[in-house]
Amino acid sequence: MTIVLDEFALIAPRNGISYVRGSTAIELSEETIGQLLAGTAQRFPDRPAAVFRGQGIRWTWSEFAEEVDRLAVALVEIGIEKGDRVGIWSPNRAEWLLTQFATARIGAILVNINPAYRVVELEYALNKVACKAIICAERFKSSNYLEMLLEIAPELAAQHAGRLDVERLSDLRIVVSMDGSDLPGVLAFSDLMARGSAALEGGAGAILAALDAELFSDEPINIQFTSGTTGAPKGATLTHRNIVNNARYVAMAMRLSEADVLCVPVPLYHCFGMVLGVLSCVSTGASMVFPGESFDPGVTLAALAEENCTALHGVPTMFIAQLEHPDFASFNLSHLRTGIMAGSPCPIETMKKAVAKMHLAEITIAYGMTETSPVSFQSSTTDPLDKRTTTVGRIQPHLEVKIVDEYGSIVPIGATGELCTKGYSVMQGYWRDEEKTHESIVDGWMHTGDLATLDADGYCNIVGRLKDMLIRSGENIYPREIEEFLFRHPKIQNAQVFGVPDKKNGEEVCAWVVLREGETATVEEVREFCRGQIAHFKVPRYVHFVSELPMTVTGKVQKFAMREQMIRLLEVEEQKTA
Repeated sequence: MTIVLDEFALIAPRNGISYVRGSTAIELSEETIGQLLAGTAQRFPDRPAAVFRGQGIRWTWSEFAEEVDRLAVALVEIGIEKGDRVGIWSPNRAEWLLTQFATARIGAILVNINPAYRVVELEYALNKVACKAIICAERFKSSNYLEMLLEIAPELAAQHAGRLDVERLSDLRIVVSMDGSDLPGVLAFSDLMARGSAALEGGAGAILAALDAELFSDEPINIQFTSGTTGAPKGATLTHRNIVNNARYVAMAMRLSEADVLCVPVPLYHCFGMVLGVLSCVSTGASMVFPGESFDPGVTLAALAEENCTALHGVPTMFIAQLEHPDFASFNLSHLRTGIMAGSPCPIETMKKAVAKMHLAEITIAYGMTETSPVSFQSSTTDPLDKRTTTVGRIQPHLEVKIVDEYGSIVPIGATGELCTKGYSVMQGYWRDEEKTHESIVDGWMHTGDLATLDADGYCNIVGRLKDMLIRSGENIYPREIEEFLFRHPKIQNAQVFGVPDKKNGEEVCAWVVLREGETATVEEVREFCRGQIAHFKVPRYVHFVSELPMTVTGKVQKFAMREQMIRLLEVEEQKTA
C-alpha cells in the first residue's frame, strides 16, 4: 500500500511563535541509494522504470539495475574507489542516470557539473572537489565539452600509465566521453560498459556485494554546486541518508506509486531532477520519462500525451511555456494528476491555470534548497487550492523549522523573518569550505537566507530572499508581493522586481517585464495598473521590457544580473541627460 503524508498528523506551531516540527510517525530509512534501487528492482522487475525518448531507450526496473551494475563494475575496473569524486557533465541522458547510481553503488561521490558551465567555471568546480574522473557528453547546444576540457588540460591526449597527465586539473585522471572520441586519452562510454559486461561474466558481481556491505547511509555520495544566483558556487555535500529520505517523503506527499508515470523535463544535474524526480520514482516504483536532453515545451507536451504521464515536475517558467504553446490544446493531458511546481516562487495565476488546463488537480508546491536535500515544505494533494496557491505547504517529516529575526530570536506567528531548517536533510557542509559551512549552519540550523512567514496551521509562505528585500525611504519592500500583483495584468507573462540604488530614497523599485506574445505595453501603462491597487511606495519607478530573463539552467532567475545591468542602463541615461 502506498504511504501518503496525509496519514500522519503534522505538528502545527504552538505558543504563538513561528516554530514547527514535522511528524516522526514514518521512520527514516537507513538504506543506501544502491539498496533502494535493488529493493525496487526486486519488487517490480518487469515494470517500466525509465524512458529516454530522445535516445530511444526504455528500461524495466530489472534492466535498469543490470545496466547500473555493468557501469559500477567498469568504474572499479578503471580505478575508481570509494570516496573518489566522479564528475558528471551532461544534459539529461541515460548515461547520466546510470552514472548517478553506479557511483553510489561503489561509494564514489558524484559531482554534478552544470551543463551550462564554461571553461573558468568547469576548472573551478573540478579543482574545488578534486575530481579523479569525469564522464561527459561530447557537446551540448553551443558547448563542446571535450574542447573545453582540452583548453584547461592541454595534455589530455598524452597518456601515462593509462591515466591522464594534466597540470591545471591536477587530480583528474580519467575522462569518459558518452559519444566516443578519437583522443587517445579519452574512454568511450560504450567501451566502458562493454568492459563492465566482461567483468560481470568473469564473476565481478562479488566485488559489488562486498562493496555494498562497506557502505553506510551517512556517508557522502553527492556534491551539488549551488546555482550561483548570488555569487561563487559552493559544493553542497549530501549523503545517502539526506537524499534517499527526502525523495521518499516527497513521493509520499504526491501519493506516487508504481502505477504512476512521472515526466522529468527538469535538469538531472540539479536536486529537482535527480532527487525529486529520479529518487522519488525509485522509492515507489513509478516510471520516469525524460522528454529530451533539455526542456522544450512542445517536446514535453508530446511526452506527457504519448506516455500517458500522470505526474509532471517543473519550475514556473516551464509551466508557463507549456500553457502558452500554440498547439497546447491539441495534446491530451487527461492522465495528469500530480507533480511538483518549485525552483522559484510560483505565481498564483500560473498555479491556477496548471490545475484548470493541465488536469493537475493534485499538483503540489515544494520549497527547499540544495543544502537541505532539497525539500523542507510541501503541500499535499488534498490541501485546499488556496493553500496550494498562496503557500508552499507544511513541513516535511523529521524536520524542524523556525523563523527568526536579525538577532536570531523566533518571531511571532505571521511575522516575517529568515527561515532556518534543522534535521536529517541538512547537508554535511560545503566541500572544503569550513568558513562558509559555519556561516550557514549554526548549531545544526541551516540558515537559508529566505524570508518567510508561518501561519497558525503551519503553512509557510516564502516572501522573498533576504538579499532581495529592498528598503525605500525606510519602508521594507518584498519583491514577490509586487510580482504577484503584476502577474494579474493580462498582457504580462513574467515579471521580476528588485531594487536599484537611489540617492534620495536609498533604493527604488524596478520591474523587468516579459510581455505575452503579440502584446505591447508602455511603462506608464504598467505603473498606472499598480496605482491605487498597491501602496504608492511599491509602485515600480522603473519598468524595463525584455524578451527573456537571465536564468540559471534550472530556471531560477538571476536578480543580481538584472540589477547590475539595470544600474548600467540608468547610468547611461543619467549621462545623456546631464
